[in-house]
Amino acid sequence: MPITEALLPEFDHEMGSTRRLLDRVPEADFAWKPHEKSRSMGELAGHLAAIPKWCSFIVSAASLDLDSIADGARPQAPASRAALLQEFDAKVKSGRASLAPLTDAELLASWTLKKGDQVFFTLPKISALRSFVLNHTIHHRGQLSVYLRLRNIPVPPIYGPTADEQ
Repeated sequence: MPITEALLPEFDHEMGSTRRLLDRVPEADFAWKPHEKSRSMGELAGHLAAIPKWCSFIVSAASLDLDSIADGARPQAPASRAALLQEFDAKVKSGRASLAPLTDAELLASWTLKKGDQVFFTLPKISALRSFVLNHTIHHRGQLSVYLRLRNIPVPPIYGPTADEQ
């Protein structure tokens, strides 16, 4: 079985769960933070919506120099929930399209993350995709679900029923 036959259903599942969570983020709480050192709910949601863009960074080249990313600044809160979902949907669609045609050999090729001369790591592209896209999404989705819970906003099912939705 080609690796993409296992990767794409996982990608679709995680992105679907993430979209349901993003759809619950109220615009009125975009500026809310659980702690002074935390990102605001809007910044966290905006960051989560942008993560799928890493698919194209990883599959399109053998490395990425963080100095080359123009939008590498701290995530900003979106203008609205509609804008948040529109950005997420576009990045998911683009990310999935970049993954679908990949061969096993392409997914097993090395990918390096660096900043100037400093190399952070080199991994097979499949490992970078799972780490930087899927695991990164899961991590921040967990944070966002706690933010929602702290604001008494029902958390949607992610891997099964939640206390809010049986």
